[in-house]
Amino acid sequence: MTDVSLIATIIVVLYLLSSIKILAEYERGVVFRLGRVLPQPKGPGIVLVFQPIDRMVRVSLRLETLEVPGQDVVTRDNVTVKVNAVIFFRVVDPQRAVLEVSNFLYTTSQLAQTTLRSILGEVELDELLSQRERLNLRLQGVLDQDTGPWGIKVAKVEVKQVDLPDIMVRAIARQAEAERERRAKIIHAEGEFLASQKLAEAAEVIQRQPVAIQLRYLQTLVEIGSEKNTTVVFPLPVDIFASVSKILEKAAEPKS
Repeated sequence: MTDVSLIATIIVVLYLLSSIKILAEYERGVVFRLGRVLPQPKGPGIVLVFQPIDRMVRVSLRLETLEVPGQDVVTRDNVTVKVNAVIFFRVVDPQRAVLEVSNFLYTTSQLAQTTLRSILGEVELDELLSQRERLNLRLQGVLDQDTGPWGIKVAKVEVKQVDLPDIMVRAIARQAEAERERRAKIIHAEGEFLASQKLAEAAEVIQRQPVAIQLRYLQTLVEIGSEKNTTVVFPLPVDIFASVSKILEKAAEPKS
């Protein structure tokens, strides 16, 4: 009887030791006792799980990163693009995450793929490229609402990459080039307008002070003379030609 008691004691001790489970700070254990879930998840720390009566499912509460594979999306203006995204989420209710879905990671991934195609298919290509932050918030709101009953909180959604067809890339490049050319022409026209205004103001100053044009002529000669060349340019006032023209007209008039 002593040997039997010793063996029984050893078996009980081994069973109790095997029933001890240690859960980390970021883990919770959903325990099923005879098939029925206990009211509160276990952990962190030491937890007793008496198998086969009890069965425990470990659930991590850390932030999970889920990469959504590239999805073929047709935008509202009938442009086919390939878009992939990254979703950041965490489990806030371990009990619902185990009871409501069989595999919350796989289910969230599939939901994210369909939501990505649905939401981005409602916008135009320009909006997809220029208003990505607003689309990220919209995707987060829709996913958070759908995964809330599963005990999952979607923290952030980021559209990672948008791959355009080659023909669309060339079209966008031509559009950007045309836009830059348009801006260059506008800037050039504005410069011509400002230059004409300054020239008009300079003409008014010269008209009030005729000697200013002579000083300008001398300044031009100094600038030409500073260069190493053999050409000498001497500017003549336009008024000289007007005076010569009047003299020639008077000389051509018949004398009475």
